[in-house]
Amino acid sequence: MNKITLLIHCKDRPNIIASVTNFIAKEGGNIVYIDQHVDREQDIFFMRLESEFTAQSFSTDAFKESFKNNLVNGFDMKWRIYSSEVKPKMALFISKYDHCLYDLLGRYNSGELNLEIPFIVSNHLDLKPIADNFKIPFHHIPVTKDTKAEAEDKQLKLLEEHHIDFIVLARYMQIVSEKLITKYPNKIINIHHSFLPAFVGAKPYHSAYKRGVKIIGATSHYVTEELDAGPIIEQDVAHVSHTHSIKDLIAKGRDLEKIVLANAVKLHADRKVMVYNNKTVIFS
Repeated sequence: MNKITLLIHCKDRPNIIASVTNFIAKEGGNIVYIDQHVDREQDIFFMRLESEFTAQSFSTDAFKESFKNNLVNGFDMKWRIYSSEVKPKMALFISKYDHCLYDLLGRYNSGELNLEIPFIVSNHLDLKPIADNFKIPFHHIPVTKDTKAEAEDKQLKLLEEHHIDFIVLARYMQIVSEKLITKYPNKIINIHHSFLPAFVGAKPYHSAYKRGVKIIGATSHYVTEELDAGPIIEQDVAHVSHTHSIKDLIAKGRDLEKIVLANAVKLHADRKVMVYNNKTVIFS
C-alpha cells in the first residue's frame, strides 16, 4: 500500500475540496484524513490530506505529474506531496546544553519520531559521549568570530552530502547566518524561553525572578534572518509563584523546552505545518 500526504494553499474559491477529492478518487485513492482552513483576512485556503493507494501500479511521481497538470494550474496552487515511504532526514545542531538532545534522542530511539538522524553537529566536544551512546555520528565543527564562515561551509557540505531535509537547533548557541537560512527556508527549527523580548541577555531567568513573573514558557519556531522572530510552531507555559527559586525556574523552563521542541519536531516531520506570511497553520 502507498500512502501520500498532500499540502496545498491558494486563493480561496469554490470547488477546491471537491476537485481535489474527486481527482484522488479517479486515481484510485482512499482518503483517510482531510482538514482545511480558510484565512479570512488573507482570503487563503489551506488543506492537508492523506490518501492510500492499493494498486501495484501506483507511482508517486506519476501522481504528482497528473495532479500538476489537472489541478495546480487551474487553482494556482502552491503544493507539496510526500510519500510515507520516505522519512525526512533531520540534522541536530547542539552546543553544551544536553536536556533537549537527550529528550529528542530518547524519543527517536523509541520510534516516536518518524524521521532519520544521519548526524549531530556541535561547536563543542562536551556532548559527544551522548551521540556515541546513541550510535549517531558526531561532527565537531568549532565556531569563532574569525572561522564562522568556514564552519558554516563545513556544515553545508555535511548537510548536502547526507541529503538533510531539515535542521533542529537543540540549544545550539550560535546565530545561524543568512547562507544557511536561505538554503533551508522554514526548515530550521529553534527553541528558546518565552521571556523575549522582555528579558534579554545571558540570564533571563534571573531577570524574570527579580520581576516576580507568574508564568514562564518556551517557544519553538522556524529560523529567519530576524532573530527569534520566525513563524511559531509550538508554545507552552507553566505557572510559577514567589515560592520558586531561580533554580526552580530554570528547571521548569528546561522541561518546557524539551516538550515544546519535541512537539515542534514531530509536527514538522509529520508534515502538519504550513507557513504563510510568517505565520503557521498547524493541522491536528
